[in-house]
Amino acid sequence: MRRRKSRELALKMLYQMETGGDDPERALARYCELFPHQKDIVEYAKYILSGIKSEMDTIDRYIDNSCENWNLNRITYVDRNILRIGIFEMIFSVDCPPKVAINEAIELGKKYGSEDSKNFINGVLDRVLKEYLKKGAA
Repeated sequence: MRRRKSRELALKMLYQMETGGDDPERALARYCELFPHQKDIVEYAKYILSGIKSEMDTIDRYIDNSCENWNLNRITYVDRNILRIGIFEMIFSVDCPPKVAINEAIELGKKYGSEDSKNFINGVLDRVLKEYLKKGAA
């Protein structure tokens, strides 16, 4: 539950980056001045944001390669950033099992996305995971 709060916080900051051009880590610091959160929640949100920032090109390539008939710019800000969080946790985070990352991303999609978000997010992350596992096995 606490990590879910961290993911929600990270999603809000990534959305801020997309719509306002803010650096998500700076946005998080400003946000937490106004709306304090427990330290562990903020720390995990920072971990997600810094990881996405450093792996953004790779993460976005995974999204692009896994979306049939869609390119990255046609995906809503919310869905795109939920996918970024899911892929970061699935592939780059050592302490989050891929199935947990997918389930958590689906939950974010249910809460913040459209009616179709959860199925879209599930399909893309499932394809990304299969592609990643295939590369890892090669």
